[in-house]
Amino acid sequence: METAPNSASQIAITGAALYEKLAALGNDTYSLKACEHYADMIAEIKHLKAERRAVMLAHNYQRPEIFEVADFIGDSLELARNARDVRDADVIVFCGVHFMAETAKVFNPDRKVLLPDLRAGCSLADSVTADALAERKDELLRIYPDLKVVSYVNCTADVKALSDACCTSANAAKIVERIDSRNILFVPDQNLANYVQGQTSKRIISWDGNCYVHHQITPEEVNKVKRAIPGIKVLAHPECRKDVLELADAVLSTSAMVRYAQSSSADKFLVVTECGLSDRLLMEIPDKHFYKACKLCRFMKMITLGGTLDSLRHLRYEIELSEEVREGAKRALEKMLELSV
Repeated sequence: METAPNSASQIAITGAALYEKLAALGNDTYSLKACEHYADMIAEIKHLKAERRAVMLAHNYQRPEIFEVADFIGDSLELARNARDVRDADVIVFCGVHFMAETAKVFNPDRKVLLPDLRAGCSLADSVTADALAERKDELLRIYPDLKVVSYVNCTADVKALSDACCTSANAAKIVERIDSRNILFVPDQNLANYVQGQTSKRIISWDGNCYVHHQITPEEVNKVKRAIPGIKVLAHPECRKDVLELADAVLSTSAMVRYAQSSSADKFLVVTECGLSDRLLMEIPDKHFYKACKLCRFMKMITLGGTLDSLRHLRYEIELSEEVREGAKRALEKMLELSV
């Protein structure tokens, strides 16, 4: 299912209106003066988007002011689909991290794909290299001739190019079940691999990697909130540790958390993932209460409104891929989209 366009990206907003909207976050960062400054930048970004025929994609973990200029907001699966389906645009600005912008380039070789800050990497993606994966894959093929590699999208394009299929947290179990092998090398997130192993009878061989943001969330933090707020619903991301997932009422991808909160009869939720999602929920569902057992991703937060404006002004920083890597990554991503239907 394709994410609906974010209508806010097309509508002018005043500083006062933005201040009122962001006040729900209870964050001193968003003073009236700051919001007036943001409103001016938002207006210029929207003007430049039209002038440059640009579309802007933003991950759920982005800063809330970024949502005001995004055409699509979603999780990795939704953004991969939207990147593939971009029409009538010359430029794609990706407000996320480097591997996400690479995915947009994989599907759009003839479009200019920009990442506002090249420092916006990913510790999880850094935990696996193409050379290390090739070596491990060769070792395991001698033991398991039917071995297939499933790579979580939180990896570089050259790692995707060595994979048989990609997956996201939303479809990982489905991809593993549907791929034609009993033995799966799952890279690079060990926590997600362990979660998937609980959903399948296939053998999952996990890579030794984790997302530092999710891995540092502890059961003690979750239990502290549960004791303080009886009846609260706990929504946890599958990149969290097993002992954290065991405390959850639902284990969900970020966009599935949004849908769960919207449809649930409950009105109090503990959101166990990166804090940016809690900000989105607080703004989009103001009649419910969202509490945080979360951490900030320093990489996601490197993308700022000012950096996004500069990216459009100067058409920087452009993502480039070799054709060999792009084609290999595209094959693995298309296999994911095929198997997740």
